[in-house]
Amino acid sequence: MFGKIRIRKHERGLWFRYGDFHKLLGPGTYRFLSRLWSRSRDRVEIVNTLDTKFEHALLDLMAAEDAVRDELMMLDLNDNERALVWKNDRLAYIVGPGRHAFWRSPYELNVESYDINDFRLDHARIETICALKGSSFWLHGIEVGPNEDVLLFRDGKLIETLDEGSHVYWKGAGKITWKAVDRREQLNDVAGQEIMTNDKVTLRVNLLVTYVVTDAVKAATVVQDYAQSLYREAQLALRAAVGTRNLDTLLADKEAVGSEVRDVLAKRAAEFGIEVRGVGLKDIILPGEMKAILNQVIEAEKQAQANLIKRREETAAARSQANTAKLLSENPQLARMKELELLQEILSGSKSTFVFGSADIAEQVRGLVASSQ
Repeated sequence: MFGKIRIRKHERGLWFRYGDFHKLLGPGTYRFLSRLWSRSRDRVEIVNTLDTKFEHALLDLMAAEDAVRDELMMLDLNDNERALVWKNDRLAYIVGPGRHAFWRSPYELNVESYDINDFRLDHARIETICALKGSSFWLHGIEVGPNEDVLLFRDGKLIETLDEGSHVYWKGAGKITWKAVDRREQLNDVAGQEIMTNDKVTLRVNLLVTYVVTDAVKAATVVQDYAQSLYREAQLALRAAVGTRNLDTLLADKEAVGSEVRDVLAKRAAEFGIEVRGVGLKDIILPGEMKAILNQVIEAEKQAQANLIKRREETAAARSQANTAKLLSENPQLARMKELELLQEILSGSKSTFVFGSADIAEQVRGLVASSQ
């Protein structure tokens, strides 16, 4: 009796005898006598060459056969080597150290080898490489925006400042870290620290600081966190400026405090690559009892101002009346005209007719009033 094994065009047969690799079988039909074929002695594994990467526990032994090397493309990579395997001009694999085997058919294969000690991967199709599933296992991808600088460190040492765009580096070539520094104007809100003024009043002050990073290397290397360092320096400068002033002076000229803080802060910030653009007091928050006292003081001041204005107006009115009386006494004709104006106001709306002589009009009016009673 005959047995039969059929291997299709996209398949290969791995013939094992007593557990050892015996022969590679190409496409075709193989017949054998059943009495000479023992499952305990002979075994054929059929593999699919459409699965381009070939992996097997006995690969090293198989690779010693000429027939196997004709069918497989072998890659032997050292610890510092990596390879890109393209299949029909499409990226299929990124492989690392070790022995790798790929079926030469039915696809056209192309291999690009790299030494990761060169560290940076520059390639015309870098986006395709980064988009491959599993590429992050082999590669660091860094995206740099239009308003930032990125500092790249290798084993703790600064090696490069990255500009806008995509940057790709091999993993395994040292410990890689990076730090992004925003070049846009930023705002630091120094909020709510309690400070005692020179006259022993405790208050809370909020400060706003605007700044830009002018030296990314200094900002990332001189201090651990430039924003936090600026915040701390602003606190110290504000405490010093407020502590030397009385409350009244502080409330009367907050801009002077901001200017003093800015001058001090600008010098210190420049040491770690920061330019301070502006400093201003946002809020001055007083304790509840101090607010009540200040409100009473302000109310008293306003009341005093109102009383002073009232006295000034009364004095001005009295002075005006005195000047008028003097003017009338010195000008009898003007006084008589003034009497007629007053009489006109008194008799307004009356239909009575009065005839006065040349005597004093006021006396004549009093006589008329007396006679009417």
